Amino acid sequence: MISCVWSGAICLNKKIHKLCDRVASSTLLEDRRDAVRALKSLSKKYRLEVGTQAMDHLVHILQTDRSDSEILGYALDTLYNIICNDEEEEQDESEDMAVAPPIPVSGKHKNVPVSDENAQKQDEDLGVLFTDKFLGDSENVTLLLTLLEEFDFHVRWPGVKLLTALLKNQCNQVQGVILVSPMGVSRLMDLLADSREVIRNDGLLLLQQLTKGNAAIQKIVAFENAFERLLDIITEEGSSDGGIVVEDCLLLLVNLLKNNSSNQNFFKEGSYIQRMKPWFEVGDDNSGWSAQKVTNLHLMLQLVRVMVSPVNSPGATSSCQKSMYQCGLLQQLCTILMATGVPADILTETINTVSEVIRGSQINQDYFASVNAPSNPPRPAIVVLLMSMVNERQPFVLRCAVLYCFQCFLYKNQKGQGEIVATLLPSTIDANSISAGQLLCGGLFSADSLSNWCAAVALAHALQDNLTQKEQLLRVQLATSLGKPPVSLLQQCTNILSQGSKVQTRVGLLMLLCTWISNCPIAVTHFLHNQENVPFLTGQISENLGEDERLVQGLCALLLGICIYYNDNSLENYTKEKLKQLIEKRIGKENFVEKLGFVTKHELYSRAAQKPQPVFPSPEQMLFDHEFTKLVKELEGVITKAVHKTSEEEKKEEEVKKTLEQHDSIVIQYKDLIRDQDTQIQELREQVSTLSLNSEQMQNQITQQQSQIQQHKDQYNILKLKLGKDSQGLSSSQGEGAHVNGLHSEELSQLREEVEELRRQHTLQHTQLSDKDSLINTLRCGAAAAAQTAEGGAGGSDNTELLGEVESLRSRVQAQCAEISQLQTERLELIRRAEAVSSAPASSRESSADTVPVSELESRLAAQTTEAERLKEECRGLREGHAGLEQQLASAQSTVAIEQTEKTKLQQEVQESKKEQDDLLMLLADQDQKILNLKQRLRDLGETIDEDEDELDARDHFGEDDDDDDDEEEEDEENND
Repeated sequence: MISCVWSGAICLNKKIHKLCDRVASSTLLEDRRDAVRALKSLSKKYRLEVGTQAMDHLVHILQTDRSDSEILGYALDTLYNIICNDEEEEQDESEDMAVAPPIPVSGKHKNVPVSDENAQKQDEDLGVLFTDKFLGDSENVTLLLTLLEEFDFHVRWPGVKLLTALLKNQCNQVQGVILVSPMGVSRLMDLLADSREVIRNDGLLLLQQLTKGNAAIQKIVAFENAFERLLDIITEEGSSDGGIVVEDCLLLLVNLLKNNSSNQNFFKEGSYIQRMKPWFEVGDDNSGWSAQKVTNLHLMLQLVRVMVSPVNSPGATSSCQKSMYQCGLLQQLCTILMATGVPADILTETINTVSEVIRGSQINQDYFASVNAPSNPPRPAIVVLLMSMVNERQPFVLRCAVLYCFQCFLYKNQKGQGEIVATLLPSTIDANSISAGQLLCGGLFSADSLSNWCAAVALAHALQDNLTQKEQLLRVQLATSLGKPPVSLLQQCTNILSQGSKVQTRVGLLMLLCTWISNCPIAVTHFLHNQENVPFLTGQISENLGEDERLVQGLCALLLGICIYYNDNSLENYTKEKLKQLIEKRIGKENFVEKLGFVTKHELYSRAAQKPQPVFPSPEQMLFDHEFTKLVKELEGVITKAVHKTSEEEKKEEEVKKTLEQHDSIVIQYKDLIRDQDTQIQELREQVSTLSLNSEQMQNQITQQQSQIQQHKDQYNILKLKLGKDSQGLSSSQGEGAHVNGLHSEELSQLREEVEELRRQHTLQHTQLSDKDSLINTLRCGAAAAAQTAEGGAGGSDNTELLGEVESLRSRVQAQCAEISQLQTERLELIRRAEAVSSAPASSRESSADTVPVSELESRLAAQTTEAERLKEECRGLREGHAGLEQQLASAQSTVAIEQTEKTKLQQEVQESKKEQDDLLMLLADQDQKILNLKQRLRDLGETIDEDEDELDARDHFGEDDDDDDDEEEEDEENND
């Protein structure tokens, strides 16, 4: 028998060797093609022999015979059969059967009887061996990528399968070659656009392998428009009702998005979240779901969870949660949650998905609180879910999912926490309806230990980081039995704890109590007020119990340590010092710390600390909650330090605290003083700016009035010249007198127009005077208010000087107005005289008809000459008035200079105020440094310092410095102006 096997193997090797020679040496393409086809038929059963002898020849065929698609297809199929480890059904090909004669079965190298596991391992080893041989030259992968550009089906399809097999066997190495290959990923993405579904579907499998664990390739694939193409394929295939192609697309999407923040952001910004909503539209009849539909919907829910996973960055998660609410995806998921006939595993995954969509999002949490189940009467979805959680007949995974949903609903949701606690308070209990609080209390005290644990953890999450609700829960009273007085919820929990129930129940109650009284001195006082609690805890810790009980002992030590750390010493029998003495006498400090440290060393503690979702293989292992592990990590060190502290250290810490409080009060006083000074400085700056603006307005008005005075002077000079011409015309002959009379009439009309213009100007100036009066009154009021608010004599003197300047400006304006009125009066007098001069020629014409004597004309001429001399004297007087006006102008300019000097003085005073403020800031900085040193001493002594308050003080301090810098910039700008 052995000789037959040996002879068959020799024949097989000879045949394969002969075929390889034909492939290598034959010059005819048909001969090489037939030889490769024969190797293909042998490669499925005799991988080792064909792969060992023919791989190099097959690669050579791929390099040289690129023009013949048929031989390329045979070579690729042969390489795929050699490398692939998947067991596939053999395809009946008549061509292979015609070329390759039957080989005796005894020649197979796998006839040695081995177990299935060993055979599978040998196949995998063979695939890895030949993959390494093929990848020995990285150019082979590049050659394979080039062949994928061929559109021929017989080349492209086996090329896709071969590359997929290489990725399965040596993923990282092939990914590296494709990543550095030019357009390597783009060539593979083109497979999704192939019209032949076989190639497209195998391309999906190829991309699944390619994108595993490589963020760089995932990004390239995403930016090659993969999301758009995959979502289009899912829609074309029928979404959740589609076949396995939809499943492959979803798996690829999960690969692209999981733990890849860049792709997640690109998916959200591309509005692809909105395209997921139609996937979750379910009808009223949900019976008879196919296995493929369940798989597809399960993957769709996983895809949603990838986008809002707690491990993602908070900003990205919050943004995706907001988008899911706005597009209606959350509403659609809640519809599935409340629908009937949904398979149990889909319902469980939907609950987990809704949990992470609402976790930490106030808008989503508020919407979830408003969802009602379609029952009669309608009940809130939270109540319906809690009913499933405390029902021991429900599947374990479903109860875990409901607990996770409740935890996510209360995560960073103080409003929701208050609503849950309110259902337990006596004033809000409704006997006709079932509330969340009633269900939690029922689960807390039921006979099922898992219900006890779930209810305790759920109630602990209602108190997480919420001091108000911890105090409110102390008001809850429970009626234990008829005829007995009610007991508080806190007391009932300790009663059950002391009765020695199951470990899971006691662990849940201890976690609830630790969460409840931590950071709540009032709750600690209530707990210590019961005289039985402390002896029970010390008795539990001091006993030597089994392995299972050591966890309970550690939690009891944690609870007692919290009572020490958050004790306000309001009970004389249970002060911090007395509790530490009790521990030292009955337990021992070292033993206490050892029992406390056992909690964090527990295996289930480490598992629960990894992620928020409670995932346990069995109900018995459900012991720790994720949020509770954070609390233990926070308190373990400070409790250890608090137990080892002596009374002297406690006194020193109290003194340091008092000193810190005193320094804090001093700092607060300085801050208030600085704020008041900043306010006063700001008010003074506003007053200075207002007065400066008013001064500029007054200067502009003075300039305008000076220009008006100049215009009046020019008009007066013109009138004077005209009157001189009139006097010369009177000395001429009588014929010329008629011409002069014509000129006089024209001049009189011009003078009348000028008089009207002067009247209008006079009216306008009266209006301006009224405006100035109101402005001066306003300035007086503002100056009076500034004098009341300003501190010190310097501010008052400045305001008095400014008021004096305003009064002087007003007097000057009034003097100028009086001068303008005088000039107008003189102009009217000149006009009157001009009219008298014009009437003189008319009378001369009348007398000429009567032959007036020449002596009368001469007397009139002498009178006019006298009048002209008088007018010249008046001109001299006007010139002197002009000189006086110029002096007034110079005086006004000097006044402006004085005001500028006063402005400079005010700015100097502002600078002095700033220097005083800087001195105060330096003093404040010294105080802050002292406080920091004292706080460092406290830290060295083991006290916990509130870092948030430190950051707040620092921000206040730096904010004031920034305000001072802004003030300096404003003052520099004013000086530059």
